[in-house]
Amino acid sequence: MSMKNFDRLLGTWNVTGGAEGTVTYRWLPGEQFLVQDIDLTQYGQAVTGIEVIGRLKPFGAEEPSEHVHSRYYDSEGNTFDYLYEIEGDTLVIWAGEVGSPAHYRGTFNAGGDTVSGAWTYPGGGGYASTMTRTAS
Repeated sequence: MSMKNFDRLLGTWNVTGGAEGTVTYRWLPGEQFLVQDIDLTQYGQAVTGIEVIGRLKPFGAEEPSEHVHSRYYDSEGNTFDYLYEIEGDTLVIWAGEVGSPAHYRGTFNAGGDTVSGAWTYPGGGGYASTMTRTAS
């Protein structure tokens, strides 16, 4: 999977469902890493942070990682690691590792300006979430 697949996420999105607010995706120079700026409310709490998304390539490594990794940082000092996949019109965000019981699975609409899906958590928890692009 090419990092160019992630062009579909570029822009500002209105998020509704279990978390509400906006997220903005933008490339860092060189287009090797995508940054997500996060400004949401979830369970009555403000959630602000950034997420850096891209392939891992430790210093001296010849090839980048197979999977697209991310690290999320929030204003409370929390960090979370995810793996991202975009295949066709499906976006999957795995918490920690591929196959994790905690993940998001969403589908882009035909116009590519809405992604609808749900976060699933172990034990049957989770919530529906929809992102609608408001600016490119």
